[in-house]
Amino acid sequence: MSVQNFHHETIFALSSGRLPSGVAVIRISGSQTRFVVETICEKVPEPRKMIYCHFKDIQGNVLDSGLLVFFEGPKSFTGEDCAEFHIHGGIAVVEKFLEILADFKSCRLAEAGEFTRRAFANGKMDLTMAEGLADLISSETETQRRLAVQVASGAQRNLYMQWRQKIIQARAFIEAELDFADEGDVPGSVSDRVWQEMSIVAATIEKHIEDGKRGAMLRDGFHIVIIGAPNAGKSSLLNLLAARDVAIISDEAGTTRDLLEVKLNLNGVVTYLTDTAGIRETEGKVEKIGIQRAKDKATEADLILYIEDLLEPINVETAKFTAPIWKIGNKADLSNKQQNDYNYVISAKSGDGIAQIINDLTDYITEKTKLQNDVVPTRRRHIDLLNNCKREIHKAYSSTNLPLELRAENLRHASQYLGRITGDVDVEDILDVVFSQFCIGK
Repeated sequence: MSVQNFHHETIFALSSGRLPSGVAVIRISGSQTRFVVETICEKVPEPRKMIYCHFKDIQGNVLDSGLLVFFEGPKSFTGEDCAEFHIHGGIAVVEKFLEILADFKSCRLAEAGEFTRRAFANGKMDLTMAEGLADLISSETETQRRLAVQVASGAQRNLYMQWRQKIIQARAFIEAELDFADEGDVPGSVSDRVWQEMSIVAATIEKHIEDGKRGAMLRDGFHIVIIGAPNAGKSSLLNLLAARDVAIISDEAGTTRDLLEVKLNLNGVVTYLTDTAGIRETEGKVEKIGIQRAKDKATEADLILYIEDLLEPINVETAKFTAPIWKIGNKADLSNKQQNDYNYVISAKSGDGIAQIINDLTDYITEKTKLQNDVVPTRRRHIDLLNNCKREIHKAYSSTNLPLELRAENLRHASQYLGRITGDVDVEDILDVVFSQFCIGK
């Protein structure tokens, strides 16, 4: 999309749910909004005051009647003139209304996420707030909702802006010491104090990243993978944990050839439980693919449930997996063997031992996703940029053998990484700090 079109085209879209419905909400934003409202409703209501009116096409034919609310820019979601038409949610009514809007000059159907994109472009929100809004819309559990609300409120942005300001200020002090040491308004050597402050910021970011890993689990779900040899009871375990028949159970080895995933809600945390193909040496091409997918999935897991048949235990290599492993022995009702090598012993046939696993899973996942702070990074993008920022700060305060110019450059990179998270990188704001605090050149 060109910049010119972005600023001058008026966009519209159905903003409510699937049709048919009792009420449908059609949103419009852009410079043509006022003209469109005047044409369809014969008048523009007082901003933010909802009115009842008849909606007409360009020829004056009544299409429907309903409610209208007008938001005058910049006091609107997008920062532009906006309006919402609340009409009856019939398929034909909505299609005709959208067709009428498309007939207006410079008006077109909005692209996915374009209203929010305009809000960002017009300074109504930063990238983290936009991402929080998207997470709020897609949230499925109460914990996801609370996390998304926190991000969408701007709390995350405020925290990052505080860190960024500290980094910019530190860089300003270093550059002032380099360039303006002979000025009376510039303090003496401030390097020691600056580097001490930066080490504290880096440690704070490190803890924030750790909380972010928990936040990512809350947002994206906790992933559990069941592995084991063929006929160990993986599919039976999946069915018991899911409390329904999800997987086909058979005495025939190799019944499960592909990944089978079920979504659970454990104490407000979305949990993905995946059954996999039995791991063994085989010549079958299809089964080989399934086994490789099982291994790949296990490498990405947050927790692995490794199940063995107590009657005929077959070892599966797990050294390459980094996630914690809970070892489960199956067919306890048929075996009298020593069972000390297992975290849990169950009978998939009778269900004995499953309740304990479910209780422990719930407690484990709750602990793993428990947030120490309300403000946490929730996306991989945030965590990657925060790691980069922390690394640059560490380079700056630990590279005591390097010139101050290079260490100041590390701080510049660190502040830019934070700015990329929020979407407002501006390298010139270092000048504001220099001139406002040191009165240089007065």
